[in-house]
Amino acid sequence: MDHQLRRTKLSSRLPDLEVDALLVTRLPNVRYLTGFTGSNGQALITASGEGSVFLTDGRYTEQSRREVPDLRRETYLVDFPSMFAKACNDASVSRVGFEVGGITYKLWDQLSGTDGVTLVPVGEEIELLRWVKDADEIELLNGAQAVTDEAFDRIQTKLVEGISERDLALELEWAMRQAGAEGLSFDSIVAFGESAAEPHHHPSDRALRPGDVVKLDFGALYGGYHADMTRTIAFGEPPAELREIHDLVAAAQQAGISAVRAGVSGRDADGASRTVIADAGRGAAFSHSLGHGVGLEIHEGPTLRAASDDVLPVGAVVTVEPGVYVPGLGGVRIEDMVEVTEDGCRVIGTSTRELVVV
Repeated sequence: MDHQLRRTKLSSRLPDLEVDALLVTRLPNVRYLTGFTGSNGQALITASGEGSVFLTDGRYTEQSRREVPDLRRETYLVDFPSMFAKACNDASVSRVGFEVGGITYKLWDQLSGTDGVTLVPVGEEIELLRWVKDADEIELLNGAQAVTDEAFDRIQTKLVEGISERDLALELEWAMRQAGAEGLSFDSIVAFGESAAEPHHHPSDRALRPGDVVKLDFGALYGGYHADMTRTIAFGEPPAELREIHDLVAAAQQAGISAVRAGVSGRDADGASRTVIADAGRGAAFSHSLGHGVGLEIHEGPTLRAASDDVLPVGAVVTVEPGVYVPGLGGVRIEDMVEVTEDGCRVIGTSTRELVVV
């Protein structure tokens, strides 16, 4: 990972924001700029690059020495606000931006008392840089998806009559860890039968029965990067209406995938998929957005939704995940991550999107 290059790109933006430096406190952004993976770390990035520093507490002195070798490091033993004041003084900065989504009011109140420093709110500058994945990030996302695909293959053998949603979720976690995941991207969604009508169903003791659809929304965490995939399969022959819905959702997903390319807005990508479902008379049953960016966080920009003005850049990785949900019957969602290219996109996953009947 070329963390220095990322910091240089950020530094070049700071004069336009009319700040001398930016205090980075959101941990995904700290990791993106420095490589630090611990639970407490901050970075002060200056417009000139001179005086930039990584800050953490004594628990992470040695870890940061290993993970952040190319940036000056400081460890605070008392409190962060005092070290922040020292870092600003050492760097001779007076107008310091802060991430509006990265600090609490309490911390802002503490930092705003720093002598000679004016705090300036800054929006999602780093998040915008993160939209475009570099080659190292794409490799890690490929790895996360490969683990997720392998887990999907493994979990199908665990579908037996009587297993509960909760137990299958545990089996799914174990399958991902066996395949090489360092953790879960998020709590897996496992929904049987009528429970699949809930887009974000929490696994319960509901037991699997013949004819149930099984909705699985899951992903592996790999090298700090997230995968996100949904498949809806069937345990025995499903109701004819749900088979029809699966065909509809598959067509809508393909329309969305076909619409994704550099320069397309999130609104237009969403619309391409949503139109297929609306034209079939089920528009009201598609109750969420088409997709979102994925990377160091499971939900990032750009967004693919009806009100999105986000323009997809080359190198972004986004999900395409339409769904149709019928209360009392069940639902279908099919989701894949895709990498945006100049003339289209690359589907990252390899698992079949056809209806699997176990």
